[in-house]
Amino acid sequence: MKRLFDLFLRLVADIFLALALLGVAILVCLASPGLVLYWSDRVGKDNKIFKMPKFRSMLVGTPAVDTRLLSNPDAYLTPVGSFLRKSSLDKLPQLWSIIKGDLSFVGPRPALFNQHDLMDLRTRAGVHRLKPGLTGWAQVNGRDELPIPDKVALDIEYLHCQSLFFDVKIIFMTALKVLTRDNVSH
Repeated sequence: MKRLFDLFLRLVADIFLALALLGVAILVCLASPGLVLYWSDRVGKDNKIFKMPKFRSMLVGTPAVDTRLLSNPDAYLTPVGSFLRKSSLDKLPQLWSIIKGDLSFVGPRPALFNQHDLMDLRTRAGVHRLKPGLTGWAQVNGRDELPIPDKVALDIEYLHCQSLFFDVKIIFMTALKVLTRDNVSH
């Protein structure tokens, strides 16, 4: 049922977001040299690594680490990078990952391949068995501001409470957070 829900939402998103995808791709192209998409190695269901696309918001050659670990993250942003991140437009290509089956609309956000502390805590709690999501319970309850143990606690709560109704609630909360740019630090 969750997979059918994901595919249906993806179809609706394609219809409404086609022009936005094209516009953002052109904007990224014009803003800085390099590919339009950045393919990030992420941890998926059962800790399997997959490639997740994002519109490139950072300069070519930026270290592949959590942005909060960079000494001066703003120095690595493209001229449109901050806008893309704060508006979450950089995540639009992840709709492809939903079709491919690597992501669901709702689930724990996929960890970077080198976020071992996050992966270890999730694995110990059984969260690694969930398909990661474009958005999730932790995303709407703190996003970039949450320390890893708090993020995992919210992932565990999602693991135990997941349902179609809860997913719809999280999607609506996500839309509200994106529109208000709540809890976005860069």
